[in-house]
Amino acid sequence: MSIEVASMQKKGLSLHGLGVICGLTAGIWLGAAEAPTKLVMAGYSPFAISLCMVAGVFTARWTFPTLLKGTGYVFADLGERKHLIVWALLAGALWAVANTLTVFAIREVGLAVAFPLWNMNSLIGLIWGRVLFCELKGASAKNIGKVVAGAVCIVIAAVMLGVSTQGGGTATGHSAVSGFIAALGASLLWGTMYVPYRKAYLSGMNPLSFVTVFTVGELGTVLALTLALDGGWHSSAFQLLHVHSAVFWLFLGGFMWVIGDLFQQFATKYLGIGRGIPLSNTNQLWGLAWGALVFGELATADPAHEALVVAGSIVMILGALAISTAVASERELSSTNEAVQRECRRYGLDSGRTMASMDGDESLGRGAGRRWWDYAILVTATGTFVWLGVRAVVPPLGMNVRWIGVLSAVLLLSLLAGTCSLWKRTRFS
Repeated sequence: MSIEVASMQKKGLSLHGLGVICGLTAGIWLGAAEAPTKLVMAGYSPFAISLCMVAGVFTARWTFPTLLKGTGYVFADLGERKHLIVWALLAGALWAVANTLTVFAIREVGLAVAFPLWNMNSLIGLIWGRVLFCELKGASAKNIGKVVAGAVCIVIAAVMLGVSTQGGGTATGHSAVSGFIAALGASLLWGTMYVPYRKAYLSGMNPLSFVTVFTVGELGTVLALTLALDGGWHSSAFQLLHVHSAVFWLFLGGFMWVIGDLFQQFATKYLGIGRGIPLSNTNQLWGLAWGALVFGELATADPAHEALVVAGSIVMILGALAISTAVASERELSSTNEAVQRECRRYGLDSGRTMASMDGDESLGRGAGRRWWDYAILVTATGTFVWLGVRAVVPPLGMNVRWIGVLSAVLLLSLLAGTCSLWKRTRFS
């Protein structure tokens, strides 16, 4: 505890405050990233949509770690914690299956119903965090109440917001049962996916290193699912990859998802699963904002549904506020330190350096500088997006340009706040 207090006095922003900023920023970006999935209604298979989005995710996930730290740093970090590589691959595989299930769910029951169902992953993650990593152990009854009540409020609010959009003419698919099962399956897989996250960060791994391996697992899994279940090499996914006017938007969705997920990773590191994931699940509120304000999904809603939107938004804000104010006590931090020491003993890690990493203070100095291939990666990724962008065509959807500008400004402001906070407090460690 004394280490963290000294660090707080030195650097200003507490780790809890940093985690809250990252969690809320994640919610803003993850909510905006859902809009491109509307293309699933254009007749493309869920596998095609998922593969194209994950291709964009893969491109962006390699770009950001290279930009911020360089590949030398990333591979040195992975080399010190080789046991976590398999965990990162597993997390990527879980994400890929869950993401594919969400596309099925959207097609069958609509985004409004599917979104709140899979957002129950925060409750699943809360349980895993307590059982496996002693999260909330030693916390005061008040803090436990805040975290649990906040997570439940966010799930309830997600349901309210989902129901509210039914008045806006949200389409539903032909098989509601399979849609519900797909959404719940995604919730279970995403809730479990946070176990490797937390295990990695208790071992001192940088989130930027973790996601570099994570993306290999997700791309490989989506490709395998496509080949096995969607017609092999004749899948519409490979045909869609040649439709440059559509692929750009899916790549853009994957790009935005990566930004949100990176902030979610940092929130998980500094807040834990129980606090970080519910905060990032405020993406439901931002997803609704894009749907209602940009795409006019609530244009024909009646007063009852509009009241649900207001009430659901208030409940979600209150839930996020409750979690944000549940600052870990000294006893709870001691339980977290015990979990860190357990990982260090199990895998032979340096406990001092691992504890410093948990505090956002890395004094390793490894992988300094950039190699020529770092710049090649950045140029290739940027060139890919530019090449797709100049060939893109605006989808034939009614959109409010003014609200696109407003919400895009919110995205940029949140990115600036989150990036500056991470840089000043941890140098992206």
